Amino acid sequence: MPDAQKGDLVQIHQIILEPDQRPANLPSSTRSVPYECWIKGFLIDDRADLGNIVRIETLIGREISGTLCQVNPTYDHNFGTPQKELLSIGNEAGRQLEKA
Repeated sequence: MPDAQKGDLVQIHQIILEPDQRPANLPSSTRSVPYECWIKGFLIDDRADLGNIVRIETLIGREISGTLCQVNPTYDHNFGTPQKELLSIGNEAGRQLEKA
């Protein structure tokens, strides 16, 4: 049975620029890796397995192709570890405004 069927919400992966195609004015650590993107949309192809090149339609109607990397993708981003220096900034700003 295929991993995804037509109409399933999926995520694809594309490499937009290879390292040798990236601008020379980027920091070397950035320039040494590909410029990549991950796009979510609905599978246009009848069926597909992870790793296949597929076509999707995004929520705004764009048709894009890329490597199928996830079926029914979840949102798993966050804002990282709290920075100690920023934790008290709101209270400090409030105190300073009260003094003014």
